[in-house]
Amino acid sequence: MPPTDRIRDHAGQGATTVAAHRARRRLRADRARQLADLLRRQILVGGFSSGTLPHESVLATDYRASRNTVREALDLLRAEGLVERQPGVGTVVVARKYPHGLDRLMGLAETLHEHGRVTNEVRTMGPAPAPLPVADRLRVPSGTDVLYIERLRRLNGLPLSLDLTYIPLDIGTALLGCDLENTDVFRLLEAVTGQRLGHAGITLEAVTADAHSAAVLQAPRGAAVLMLERLTHLADGRPVDLEFIRFRGDRITMSGLLHRSL
Repeated sequence: MPPTDRIRDHAGQGATTVAAHRARRRLRADRARQLADLLRRQILVGGFSSGTLPHESVLATDYRASRNTVREALDLLRAEGLVERQPGVGTVVVARKYPHGLDRLMGLAETLHEHGRVTNEVRTMGPAPAPLPVADRLRVPSGTDVLYIERLRRLNGLPLSLDLTYIPLDIGTALLGCDLENTDVFRLLEAVTGQRLGHAGITLEAVTADAHSAAVLQAPRGAAVLMLERLTHLADGRPVDLEFIRFRGDRITMSGLLHRSL
């Protein structure tokens, strides 16, 4: 074989080897992500009651994965702040996420009452002109004053969410003297209006924490937070509460029960 052909053949073999190596790495990364999802679920439901994950070799056997795949999966969970490697102990759970249901209309304190005490730091509260999108949603004329409330909400003292709330002023004025630090707005709205809340439309998405939100939530700047937009109506259908809630994604998990209908 001429030298040029041997060089070309060798180069071709090298390219094939590199491609195969990349394919193996990609496959292992896929499997690591799948395993991380399974382990995350176990962590969130308290599947590791001792607070310590099984040894890597045990995880590899239980989940039919290679040791390298297990290590990569644990690295992903460490990057999320869920687990930590402790010398002489192993991989331990260092963070907890709290469940927030999406299939019932409840305030945060009602939702998380089994997990501790929710307190509210009222950072801003008072009348403010309603921006057009807010006015449209609350069915009030644009520029009309609404009650604007900004609260930092904590669970057992740890920052959990930053809530921005808009309420029509004819209802919101009665909230000015209420105990917003220890009471959900939902309960106050029902007390003030004499009506039960009826239904709410929600939108949930991940957004990047701006500098202000990150500082208030004590989260890394640029971290992903869960943004819940919720428009709540009274039982008679009137919209009374428009909220933009930024949750720390490392401290909350959303869940709901869905029924299929065609």
